[in-house]
Amino acid sequence: MCDVVNEIELEKERCENHTSGNVTSGCQGMWDIIACWPSARVGEVVTITCPTYFSYFSDKQRGNLSKTCTADGWTEMHPIDIAVNCGYNLNSTSDDGKFFWQVKIGYTIGHSVSLISLTTAIVVLCIFRKLHCTRNYIHMHLFVSFILKAIAVFIKDVVLYEFGEVDNCSPGSVGCKAVIVFFQYCVMASFFWLLVEGLYLHALLAVSFFSERKYFWAYIVIGWGGPAIIITAWSIGKAYYSDVGCWDIIETTDVFWWIIKTPILASILVNFVLFICIIRILRQKINCPDIGRNESNQYLRLAKSTLLLIPLFGINFIVFAFIPEQVKTELRLIFDLILGSFQGFVVAVLYCFLNAEVQGEIKRKWRRWHLQRYMGSDTKYQHPSIGSSNFSTQITMLTRCSPKTRRGSSSCHDDLSSI
Repeated sequence: MCDVVNEIELEKERCENHTSGNVTSGCQGMWDIIACWPSARVGEVVTITCPTYFSYFSDKQRGNLSKTCTADGWTEMHPIDIAVNCGYNLNSTSDDGKFFWQVKIGYTIGHSVSLISLTTAIVVLCIFRKLHCTRNYIHMHLFVSFILKAIAVFIKDVVLYEFGEVDNCSPGSVGCKAVIVFFQYCVMASFFWLLVEGLYLHALLAVSFFSERKYFWAYIVIGWGGPAIIITAWSIGKAYYSDVGCWDIIETTDVFWWIIKTPILASILVNFVLFICIIRILRQKINCPDIGRNESNQYLRLAKSTLLLIPLFGINFIVFAFIPEQVKTELRLIFDLILGSFQGFVVAVLYCFLNAEVQGEIKRKWRRWHLQRYMGSDTKYQHPSIGSSNFSTQITMLTRCSPKTRRGSSSCHDDLSSI
């Protein structure tokens, strides 16, 4: 779009220089915002070729424009006639606008669903104390990264489209650039926390004596610190060497875009390698004759969970990242924006709502609430007695200490059966 603006400015400047010294009794040469018209006598019909900048909007051969010089000046041309004569398709513009609006609605719904599901998942993991462990802390950091990503998308849309920050041919405001920097940081953080999930699961299986607390702070540095360093370097480069617009336009010729794209692609490839290694380790452990049946079943459950983690290991992002540039823009937008917006929802479902440990804690809380409600309504119409008190205590103890209940619930430290 900046190329079109620059082309129009050049056409206008050349026109003004060419017609400034021409004085005639008829119609004076002029720039009418669309094209440059030479001076003409009254009654003369002037025909010119469509300006060169129309080639940005149409592949058709340029047509001609005509005006008549009258005693009252140049005749006016209807904008539709100008568009038709110069090969500009007005219907394509309206169709594109409708499609982009539908895409915006689609990814807004996707990020909203992700935001609600991720927030719910964090609340669930925080409420139940038995779910407090390193593994779930890493999950919560991943949830937060996707929450921040959804919030950044909403803020970016408001700043760019509601406040009119869409001029990409001149330096944008500081606030507009800050919003884009925050958005790029959140996107990269979500990729890096997916990488941390892969690193943690691989270390859990490959390292004999794995200290979760020792590596937890290293994971935090990777997940939040790594993107901060990279985005800072990208921001400095954009500010000094490519300070145009709000930094929201992504061009393949922009070398600074590779500062962001290269680490993301590297994290995706590392996660893919980790996924292959994890499958290999699981296969070895399952086939090992020294492992008992119960432990083998644990590994099998973990293998099934790992198969569900394929989208979380970035394989789906590999498909998006390596879609050729010549593929139709509409298809890329659908995959990148609409389907990508539901990533947070998938993360919440796989790591929280389908987790057997989480489901067990919710069911246990639900049964306890029903028991307390029943006992409360029963004692509401009866005088409390020592016998009823003992009976309530015995039921509570049986609920807490029942072997069936304990077998049905898993400990947060049992990483093999609940990942």
